[in-house]
Amino acid sequence: MKFMKQQLRGSIALIIATIIWGSTFVAQSVGMDHIGPFTFQAIRCALGALILLPIIWIVDRIKKPQDSKNFLSRWADPKLWKASLLCGIPLFLAANLQQMAIVDTDAGKSAFLTAMYIVFVPIIGIFWKKKPSKWIPLSVLLGVAGLYCLSCVGVTKISTGDLLLLGCALAFAVQILFVDHYANQVDCLRLNCLNSLVCAVLTTPLMFAVETPAWSAIWSSSGSLAYAGFMSMGIAYSLQIIGQKDVEPATASLLMSLESVFAVLSGWLILQERLTLWEGIGCLLVFGAIILSQLPDKKLSK
Repeated sequence: MKFMKQQLRGSIALIIATIIWGSTFVAQSVGMDHIGPFTFQAIRCALGALILLPIIWIVDRIKKPQDSKNFLSRWADPKLWKASLLCGIPLFLAANLQQMAIVDTDAGKSAFLTAMYIVFVPIIGIFWKKKPSKWIPLSVLLGVAGLYCLSCVGVTKISTGDLLLLGCALAFAVQILFVDHYANQVDCLRLNCLNSLVCAVLTTPLMFAVETPAWSAIWSSSGSLAYAGFMSMGIAYSLQIIGQKDVEPATASLLMSLESVFAVLSGWLILQERLTLWEGIGCLLVFGAIILSQLPDKKLSK
């Protein structure tokens, strides 16, 4: 019974996270009307780390109200800093590749291409000595067919944005595997706070080197930045880490794949984005590949 409650709690946390992430594609798209991708990500990640500090303090006070030094002492864990770097670097790559791609790619299409990380997770897991399911080869074929429909039908060449999103999906797959490895070993909220901080610190030099951020432009994007920072980086990524503690990786990946569905719905409702027939078929094929990649293998289960 306790295990079932943990599974349910973890599943609910991951579903809420996917809803937030799906709608964040709209915020990312709208925010790009005024500022560049590196400026958006640097500020977004800094806001994510900032909002988590008071939350962590409150949680520490609830857990150990008699220990006033608990807030500072728990930051000294070397494993926490190692995990934050290993999770933060692929997150930095994934977030910035995704943001650059959104410059010329619809929110819904971006979400489905990003969701290919679900297929990449078990493939990369081979190098982590995790035997993949027998469904992976068919899943990859479906994914490639879906990518062809999304990116190649009716166009003369694959767009740069599509390639950036595939790189983003690969980086997210690595980040998910690191989170899965460290989620039960370190404090989840602190991991996400430092995770976001690493991403912000690494992105800030790129912001000043490539772009010329202006306060007026940043203020014009304040609503999108606040949602993407506080809700996506602060709340949703914390829910991901908490959820992955209670849900096995295959189930967690499957639940997180719903992000692409919520992104398409958000883009349709808010931005009036429409998919072409071939793009719709591509989305269905990619989603089919995602589901197939998570089907249990009876031999592996035994």
